Amino acid sequence: MKAAIISGDIIAYTSLNKATKNRLEKKLFSILKILKKDFNVYGRIIKGDYIECYIPNIKDVLRVNLIIKTYIKAFAKEILKTESKIYDRIILFEKYGIRTAIGIGELSRLDLKKGIIDGEAIYFSGRIINNQKNTYDRNKISIKNTLFIKTDNDEVTKEFVPLLLLTDEILNRNTAKQSEILFYKLLGFDTKSISKKIGRSQSTISQHSTSSGWNAIEKSVLRFEEVINNKY
Repeated sequence: MKAAIISGDIIAYTSLNKATKNRLEKKLFSILKILKKDFNVYGRIIKGDYIECYIPNIKDVLRVNLIIKTYIKAFAKEILKTESKIYDRIILFEKYGIRTAIGIGELSRLDLKKGIIDGEAIYFSGRIINNQKNTYDRNKISIKNTLFIKTDNDEVTKEFVPLLLLTDEILNRNTAKQSEILFYKLLGFDTKSISKKIGRSQSTISQHSTSSGWNAIEKSVLRFEEVINNKY
């Protein structure tokens, strides 16, 4: 069966103190709960800093990926409240949050009750993340990109690698508040609903949406969904 998998690891996780890691873990469980409810995503956290998600509807995988990314960036400052000192490595967590890779391909085994996910899709995403983790050591992290994709269709991969690079640039420049608004936008909330949720005026929400690059992100997600529907 064809499937979509997201693998991801938290940036600079080893530099966070125990209290911060606990706060982060609670946030990760919260977003996985939201994704289960809205997209029927099966997600799990491994060793605190690594996540894996199985997305039943392949076309949803980019949207789900960006929801995870914007959620962590939106609440990074809140998560870091338990850090006594914010230094360079921890700032990387605040700026980037998480590194993720999308894998689309065959799955040879899938038993969610037993937590078994095996096959091409998870190999694609997992290998990308492992390769990225091997490019830095404990003393220095070199981060160029945080969004990756590999599929069993070369045309799809070639089309969306540059799109994810551009999307990555936009997301990493956004503030926590802009990221929070993008998070709700990606979940399908309108301006009025977001205004009520975060206690800001609708005009402020609209301004943040524009400055955060929502128009480009929305078009990218819709294009991805269109291509995936045609190819898979």
